[in-house]
Amino acid sequence: MVSITNKPLNHPFATYITRIETGKTLLPDSSENVLDVVGILKSYGIVLDAYSKNLIYISENQFLVLFPFFKYFNGDISFQKLLRHWWHDRINFEYAEYCMKAMLWHGGGGLDSYLDSAEFKTRAAAAIQAKFKNNPFMLGLNQLFPDFLTEQVRVLSYYSALGQFWRVMSDMFIALSERYDKGEIKTIPQVVEHIKAGLVNAAALPITYSVELHGKVYDIVPKSIGLTFLADTAIPYVEAVFFRGTPFQGTVSYNAQAHQIPPDQARFAYGALYADPLPVGGAGIPPTLLMQDMRHFLPDYLHKLYQKRSRREEDDLRVQICISFQKSMFCVTNAAILGLMPYPIDTTVPEEQAVNRAFLVNWMDRFMTSRLQDVQVA
Repeated sequence: MVSITNKPLNHPFATYITRIETGKTLLPDSSENVLDVVGILKSYGIVLDAYSKNLIYISENQFLVLFPFFKYFNGDISFQKLLRHWWHDRINFEYAEYCMKAMLWHGGGGLDSYLDSAEFKTRAAAAIQAKFKNNPFMLGLNQLFPDFLTEQVRVLSYYSALGQFWRVMSDMFIALSERYDKGEIKTIPQVVEHIKAGLVNAAALPITYSVELHGKVYDIVPKSIGLTFLADTAIPYVEAVFFRGTPFQGTVSYNAQAHQIPPDQARFAYGALYADPLPVGGAGIPPTLLMQDMRHFLPDYLHKLYQKRSRREEDDLRVQICISFQKSMFCVTNAAILGLMPYPIDTTVPEEQAVNRAFLVNWMDRFMTSRLQDVQVA
């Protein structure tokens, strides 16, 4: 039988297409890469657990609170905790909000479409009326500026959706670490397979959002809309955070006349797969917050690897974490590619192989300016 996978491919990243078609991975398989990726995903899973709980707490318990001074406390407010917060001995929940705003701004998926629908506006209006039924000033303000509070409900819907998405991802990464500790995970293909299986298993999980106001539950994003984990949160998240992102202040000029930022959002390439790790630690670089959070939960074996690998030891720890994190994100992207393939990767039907190859070429076109070449270290 003629197989398209045996035909030469004229593409700068043909090597990676061949790798995926032959069951290999974007990131080279080596024991050090496995340690790098599993270790960083363990710390990332712990941080995502905290991010997820806080995002869901804000969406459900800080609903239309205009000045949510204690939104990062998850309802547990004490003087000692306030002191730790001011001393900055805490998780940087601001990074979670940064990712949420990136998803809101770039949009995509069924959630974005639904939040522009008439049904959403009707449901949001009912919740707004219930929230401020005893506040004539806010109801009057809502009459004058009817889009203001509706937009806040739209933002809170993204808080909830991202919180639900990260809940799944956190459990998936912690389970990966536990399997590694048991000796069940030894290769990068096994890491990718674990993540792919997790994405597939959670693909159809419903994404919903409700708030309780004065003893009554208001469904802002009801289950009947049919939003699901993979299509409506995972894919938009990959597009918004892995690929597009936002230009980091201080690294590019926001002056329109300088033309350093593309005028079209679809051409943005500031996401996790493109970012240069070296600026991490600088002012205005949001991923610094994530790297700072993850450094608190690094497993000992990864910490020792950093000390062994870098002559600067602790001085460039955040940069080392960012490099590991970027490797792990290519594994997650690899898993997403396999999970979204139009046909099984091992199909022997030429027509299906051709469709799969076109699908992979499209992904590789987007990787052309990414850091894929830079992570090719065994």
